[in-house]
Amino acid sequence: MRVVIVTESFPPDVNGVAHCALQTARHLVERGHAPLVVAPASPKSPTSLGQGGAPFAGQGPDALAPCRVIRVPSLPLPGYPQVRVALPSRRVAAAITEHRADIVHLAGPFVLGVRGMAAAARLGIPAVAVYQTDLAGYARTYMGAGEATAWRRIRSVHAAADRTLAPSTAALHDLEAHGVPRVRLWPRGVDTVRFRPEHRDESLRRELAPNGEPIVGYVGRLAPEKQVELLAGACGLRGVRVVVVGDGPSEVTLRGALPGAVFLGRRTGDELARIFASLDVFVHTGPFETFCQTVQEAMASGVPVVAPAAGGPLDLVAHGRTGLLVPPRDAGAVRDAVWSLAADPALRAAYGAAGRATVEGRTWAAVGDQLIGHYAEVLSARTAVAA
Repeated sequence: MRVVIVTESFPPDVNGVAHCALQTARHLVERGHAPLVVAPASPKSPTSLGQGGAPFAGQGPDALAPCRVIRVPSLPLPGYPQVRVALPSRRVAAAITEHRADIVHLAGPFVLGVRGMAAAARLGIPAVAVYQTDLAGYARTYMGAGEATAWRRIRSVHAAADRTLAPSTAALHDLEAHGVPRVRLWPRGVDTVRFRPEHRDESLRRELAPNGEPIVGYVGRLAPEKQVELLAGACGLRGVRVVVVGDGPSEVTLRGALPGAVFLGRRTGDELARIFASLDVFVHTGPFETFCQTVQEAMASGVPVVAPAAGGPLDLVAHGRTGLLVPPRDAGAVRDAVWSLAADPALRAAYGAAGRATVEGRTWAAVGDQLIGHYAEVLSARTAVAA
């Protein structure tokens, strides 16, 4: 199959949409398919043009991409420069046409994906839309309103797709409740080779917790919707060290709100895997996750999880077996859950082992094959209608 992946984000960006788009492109290449990625440009991935106005392939950070990447001009989101928003461009339709796409994959469609959907419809090419971001929750967090408007936009984009893929049961139910048709479940994979308990590093642990304290970690963006300030209670627990990995617009505020916490900034790759495996407890605090990849990475690393009983974590965390689910936005519940695990090494070990066993079959290869199955079903349905 010839697939055009139109994504709102792509490496070197570090977020769920970018990571999933990269893994999808890799898997398609490994299975003998022909993907092309269309993504917003970032300062590290300039939109230099070659002959005829076509972007150079294999240039800069995109040299490590598994397939050709076409970059569309973009601007940083005001107040959140780590997020780029694509500008209007004819490159999306041109890329789909030039690639002779059999199917268009829309990753987290919002701005660029809307253009990809319109181009696919105009060209008569089927489209699969992958729901990844709780835009309604973000509207509530950043604007205090606008949730209904966000759902109207989500519905209008996804209703035009041949199929929408939801990453979790909670996301699937939300989409259906708001009138989005043709929704199917498609979860995310995890790199069980990179993220594994064997990467636990005792020298790193001594560096982070010189007195041998249990290490409680958060990994992710430092932004209002993540509600990382809910770790304040855990910071107040005697004999517990809180470690925060990530960056974002809330970092300065969080440094004041989480006294005693160690802030490591953004970490990726094998270094991130070493940090994950060196934790004793992983805590995710945000209530707006449609999936929550860091929970899977912690589980693959053999680390017990504390997460809100909302959204994606409901599918991932087996309460009382692989971790603890707590009421969303409840700092006291987070503190108490952290303490119950920090104080009980045997319980941590049992939860961590169960978590690793749970995710061992959730590889990107297995999940990628499920995605190819969705493509095949959509193409088959289009062929049947045409006949």
